[in-house]
Amino acid sequence: MDDMGDMLESLRDLRVRRAQIDAQEVALLARISAVVGDDRGLAEELTPVLRVSTREVERRIDDAKSLTGRMPQLLAAMRAGDVETYGARRVLAVVDPLDDWAAQQVDELLAERLVEASETAWQPGNLAQRARRLVEKIDPDGQTARARRARAERRVELTPGEHAMSSFEAQLPAEVAAACYTRVDGMARSLRRGGDRRTLDQLRADVTADLLLGRDPGVALPEAAATVSVHVPADAALGISDDGCELDGYGPIPAPIAREIMTNSRSIWRAVLCDPGTGEPVDLGRTRRRPSATIRDLVRIRDRECVMPWCHRPARHCDHDHEHAWAAPGGGGSTSVANGGPRCRRHHRLKDQPGWSARYDPVHGITQVTTPHGATYTARREPVLTPTRTAPTRDAQARDAQARRVRRCDSPTRQAQSRTAPTRDDPKHRNEDNPPF
Repeated sequence: MDDMGDMLESLRDLRVRRAQIDAQEVALLARISAVVGDDRGLAEELTPVLRVSTREVERRIDDAKSLTGRMPQLLAAMRAGDVETYGARRVLAVVDPLDDWAAQQVDELLAERLVEASETAWQPGNLAQRARRLVEKIDPDGQTARARRARAERRVELTPGEHAMSSFEAQLPAEVAAACYTRVDGMARSLRRGGDRRTLDQLRADVTADLLLGRDPGVALPEAAATVSVHVPADAALGISDDGCELDGYGPIPAPIAREIMTNSRSIWRAVLCDPGTGEPVDLGRTRRRPSATIRDLVRIRDRECVMPWCHRPARHCDHDHEHAWAAPGGGGSTSVANGGPRCRRHHRLKDQPGWSARYDPVHGITQVTTPHGATYTARREPVLTPTRTAPTRDAQARDAQARRVRRCDSPTRQAQSRTAPTRDDPKHRNEDNPPF
């Protein structure tokens, strides 16, 4: 028992230290924000420093400003080790719609109520409940406005998960969400009573998907009707390797799952031919006439995500950006695979902001970003497939290129060979003479 008591006390000490470190981060973020002024640019610069998503950095900055400016008593509780970031964030979500005066009133009253409260009162859910009651007391007339604001912010979110699954979440007015669930649950239970062997959880999920996709709920098991990029080595042509496939916008999925999607009669799939030495896409199966569409498809499949190192927005939801501007003075860049890269709208705009330098080499897949305060980050694109042989080094490529030039000069068929030599725009051509930057 003594050992257990010591371990519990150690856990309590860890929790206190974690809360105090959270408070230190809050204070430092608030100071940095006050100095820099541009929270949006600051969030981008701090993303690789804090090693979280840009959205999470933005949220931490907002929380820091609210805690230091509107909820100083709650911040003091963090410094005392009573509440960590998660608990504080639950309270901030409750008081967020209030003006500064009302938020400070809730902060002071909450601190008074917690002076002699039990330890369980500090649990995040209980803190949020106490704060909610205080908000209703301080600003009873604002409940309707808060509800209208929350309803105006209704949305749907798709979050990639693990094991070839994703989460589809809809933020809806309470009564609409309740009505939706009641209908889905009722249809699922009806199918269950009719002899369907799926669990109720499976049936609810399948019925929801059927309704959204315009199918008759419960008639058949859900099928993935999607556009699937099937990545295969060029020497295997259209064969599917059990080493793994990728689903556009999700990532690696097991080959059997990819084949199930591909064989669905409602799915559209295309062969992506890859260089077995580098694993990079070099061509697409041609099923569309417009070259611009083909270029966009190949760029999206090659890069898969926004080219910023810390952004994972799927390329299909990004802008097609000319790395060398199309309308640049003195001759713009070409609209080609070798001059294109996907950038989400946010990072497309950030590229040209003062102080930022964000360069991407589409051929070699290297991104180099320099922030306004001088930090530089470099990242390299991962190949679509694992290369089947070691890619040659740049020195080896240069030696091979020189040897090819010598052979062409000595060969009586030099002219015939030169007519079939790859051009600089050919994706298979390796530009040995020019460095990435």
